[in-house]
Amino acid sequence: MQQQSSGVDMADPWWLVLAKIAVVFVFLNLMTIFVIVFERKLVARMQVRPGPNRAGPGGWLQSLADGLKLIFKEDIRPAAADRIVYVAAPVISVVCAFTAFSIIPFGPVVGVFGERTALQLADPPIGVLVALACTSVGVYGVVLAGWASGSSYPLFGALRSAAQMISYEVVLGLSIVGVLLASGSLRTSEIVAAQAHDGWFALVLLPSFLTYFIASVGETNRAPFDLAEAESELVGGFHTEYSSVKFMLLFLAEYINVITVCALATTLFLGGWRAPWPLSAVGDGALNQGYWPLLWFVAKVLVLVAVFVWLRGTLPRLRYDQYMRFSWKVLLPGSLVWILLVAGIRVSGAGPAVRWTVLGAAAAVLIAALVVAGRRSARRRVVLPPPSGGFPLPPLDLVVPPHGAQRRAASATSMPSSSHSRPVMNVSSESSPTGSLSNGASTG
Repeated sequence: MQQQSSGVDMADPWWLVLAKIAVVFVFLNLMTIFVIVFERKLVARMQVRPGPNRAGPGGWLQSLADGLKLIFKEDIRPAAADRIVYVAAPVISVVCAFTAFSIIPFGPVVGVFGERTALQLADPPIGVLVALACTSVGVYGVVLAGWASGSSYPLFGALRSAAQMISYEVVLGLSIVGVLLASGSLRTSEIVAAQAHDGWFALVLLPSFLTYFIASVGETNRAPFDLAEAESELVGGFHTEYSSVKFMLLFLAEYINVITVCALATTLFLGGWRAPWPLSAVGDGALNQGYWPLLWFVAKVLVLVAVFVWLRGTLPRLRYDQYMRFSWKVLLPGSLVWILLVAGIRVSGAGPAVRWTVLGAAAAVLIAALVVAGRRSARRRVVLPPPSGGFPLPPLDLVVPPHGAQRRAASATSMPSSSHSRPVMNVSSESSPTGSLSNGASTG
């Protein structure tokens, strides 16, 4: 297996390749166990409640207890399920999740039992495309799990996941184009090396980083983009009919995907395994040698995971039309405009200082334009008056406002027909957090 790090090609012996595979497998499983408890404790802290505190010291063995419980639970398969696809879907999700992590560099070249090797399982010339391909195929596990269950709610979740795959995969790919233009390579190790000279791409390519992070949240079915699961709407979405080990595999794949997209974001935008400034300048770069980079890499990944948890604990779930519109009308056009700017500055031959100054100003203008467009869209929401029955209607973004005679007719039907009728009160959702009110009823 060919490895490249810092411009050095090397072939690892078979035993070292197997050792790296085992290390990656164990690392992802341990990180999943840790992240589940970490998420529950962090959300509990945000909501001012204790959180898990019974299983193990401080509750840190709660994930292990949950895993053992799932292993010993009864495995139930619906009678209408497709037997082969029903079993294969969780396996597809887990295998793709593990494979996508294989191109992530953990650190520089080190010595392992007399062998010089990079802390990376594989470094192909198209490493970024390998990661995108694995994440794309992994979504099929969710789609097939919902379709093969033979039930309505999982099928709805599968259909939502299919639309999500088309929408946010495109945005995710476009968000990485700026990094590829700036680094001039598809190798993850060379992208990390490029950030040692040009600075973190999260700073110089801020719109690309924000777009990637938002798209990765949608790609991993995390709140507020968890439309494929949507417990309040679809019971559990695509995994409603799963139990025992199969449910555990789907759950494992979701958290491994979160860790993978955070690790890829660290590699592409946050300098990879290199220590942040000013630690990178200590001892003439001594903290970027040996096994120290493992610490910086894991710390950056956990910071991004904490942001995932923060979004889940603070933001409500979007409606499905808002979810799709945000991808196609905001993220996609903004990504295309940003790619044109980066490509134009790249071919202009300007110096690094001029290049990054222009990109920073363009990024500020682009983000400000998107914020202003979002606020104008929010002000154009339509709140229909309640009908004569008095039932309130929520704000409908996709309804054309009535004009002329239609508006007067709608106003007339919303008024009480006689003095004995109870009054109907309509409060716009923009002025009241409870939406429209009618006959004392309110919408949450």
